[in-house]
Formats: sequence, C-alpha cells, structure tokens
Amino acid sequence: MDLFSSELPQNINLLPKDGTVNYYGKIMSYQQAAAYYNCLLNDIEWKNDEAIIFGKHILTKRKVAWYGDNPFEYTYSNVTKQALIWTKELLELKNLAEEKSGEHFNSCLLNLYHNGDEGMAWHSDAEKDLKKNGAIASLSFGAERKFSFKHKTTEESISLTLENGSLLIMKDTTQTNWLHRLPPTKTIQKPRINLTFRSIVTVGEETRLG
Repeated sequence: MDLFSSELPQNINLLPKDGTVNYYGKIMSYQQAAAYYNCLLNDIEWKNDEAIIFGKHILTKRKVAWYGDNPFEYTYSNVTKQALIWTKELLELKNLAEEKSGEHFNSCLLNLYHNGDEGMAWHSDAEKDLKKNGAIASLSFGAERKFSFKHKTTEESISLTLENGSLLIMKDTTQTNWLHRLPPTKTIQKPRINLTFRSIVTVGEETRLG
C-alpha cells in the first residue's frame, strides 16, 4: 500500500498491527530545511559506512556519522562506532524532534545518500545497544525518497514518501515485527540526508529499566 504523505494526520498509526509509526510531515519551512541541509552536508564528520559480512570488510558509497550525549559505542553490521559530541545544529534538531514527539533521545545516526542509486536494504533497528521498544525519530532533508515497511511474518507492506524537512517516528514493537528499507531509484539524482535519533542504553541503565 502506498500512502500520500502530505495528507496523513500525524496521530494516525501507519501500521495495521504489531507496532506504531507516526508521520508528522514537514515540521519546518523550506528555508529552514535548506539551511539545515547545507549545514549538515558541510559540517558533519561524514565517513563511508563499514560492514563486515561473512568475514569480508566492505565500505559503502553511503556515508554515515554518529553523535550523542556521551561517546557511546554502537555496533551494527559487526562494526563498532563511537559517538561524537553534538553540534549546535544537531542539538537544535534533537530538541525539535523531542518537542514534536514527546520522546527523549540521547544519540543520532546520520546517513548521507548521494543520489537514488544509494539506498538501504530490508532491516530492523533492534541492536542490543538500543532501548528495547524505544522510539526512533527520523528527520529527512534534501531529496524526497520512498520509504517502505514489511511485516516480518505476514509480509504486508506499506510505503510512503519522506519529504524534505519531515519527521517520522517508529516506536513500540515496530522493530520487533517490521522491517524497513530505503529502496534505490534511478529517478533521484540529488542527495538526501537522514537523521535517526535514538536512545542508547548502557549496562547500568538496562539494570534500572528492568
């Protein structure tokens, strides 16, 4: 099912079951989004993403960066990253995402897709470092791209277009029951920057949270 993102009420759950996804649409003006896009493109410490798959070290064309309250370590695709301290603009965007969603985040994984050839395969964000069933806030800048969800058991699918300056929240059991992806496309020639604000949980915090 394809959803027209500009018409979606932000309090509606886009998933039919087993999770919660809310799309807030554009939460800033075009001018604000453009200013943040330029700042993120030029000031973030971008690096090619790394993965170790079947013992082979792979570098992706897509670039990433990792920021947070503390120098958290975060492991995915068998590679561990250490968070950098927030920039002024990232803190502003974190506060905006928290204000809109009512959630709290302590870190952010950023992705830079140079064009539509670069995407992300089906996956779920359920690494052991993340707060279980915690919210993930996705802010998008630049090129508008299709974003898809697929149920892990029934394979039901839902897609929407993530707009420039828009906010998407995934929470509750979404990561347990659903996969998501950014499919590649030949029609997009411009870059997209995606910020995914998350909650990293340390060993001590896991104990307190039970």
